[in-house]
Amino acid sequence: MECKNCKENLEENDQYCNICGAKVINNRLTLKNAFEEFQDRFLNVDNTFFKTYLHLFIKPVAVIDGYINGTRKKYINVFSYFAIALTLTGFQIFIVRKFFPEALELPFGIAENLPENYGNMDWMYDYISLVTLINLPIYALVSKLTFIGAKKYNYTEHLVSMTYIFSQYSISSFPIILFSVISGANYYEIGYYVFVPLFFYTAFVFSKLYKLTWGQILLRFFSLGVVVFVLLTLLTILQIIVMFMTGGLEEIIEAERAKQAKEAVGYIASSVINWTS
Repeated sequence: MECKNCKENLEENDQYCNICGAKVINNRLTLKNAFEEFQDRFLNVDNTFFKTYLHLFIKPVAVIDGYINGTRKKYINVFSYFAIALTLTGFQIFIVRKFFPEALELPFGIAENLPENYGNMDWMYDYISLVTLINLPIYALVSKLTFIGAKKYNYTEHLVSMTYIFSQYSISSFPIILFSVISGANYYEIGYYVFVPLFFYTAFVFSKLYKLTWGQILLRFFSLGVVVFVLLTLLTILQIIVMFMTGGLEEIIEAERAKQAKEAVGYIASSVINWTS
């Protein structure tokens, strides 16, 4: 008899492979043993999912540092945890789009200030996994810049940390957002509220990883915020200069004037109709 995973030779009475640790399974797959395996992996008190989820709140260093330093069996690895988070996020968006599409309407104060068709976010929902994969390296870069003077973790290790943090946030916010939407809340508005705990949770995790006080952490975040604000301002100015040189700025101004003229004509026409009636 050989292991079905690593092909190592096994004794007839072996229950686990002594090379890869996989459980020896000889029986056919049935609903009963499939449920037993699911229960063993996810529903028992000592399973790695609940342990990972709980410890990321109470002792995140054990999970994140453990993975970075080579611990792989005690907690769910960062890729599997991220996959669970993406699955829940995708399921959440599917439910909201399918049964509560009105919850995805942009708040009035935001929608009226956006360009036409800019508020259509269907493309983002269709490619939410790709969008998340693109954003995570950016988040990791921001966290690395936040602690640029400290050399304890490199960029890749910051990427691992931010992936665990984002996954924890997604898993935790999943029931909150879903039940809020079912209760009639706007998807974006509830998202703003649950984003605040994410900021403080991120600060909490890095305060533990770098052994810093809350004051030191908040000072670093504030300093980075100032730098990011200055950079965004410079990028905006540069964009305006480029648009001015290429004629794009003039096109935007003309389009805005045409839009205002159209609105003015519509307002005058409706006023005349109301006056004559």
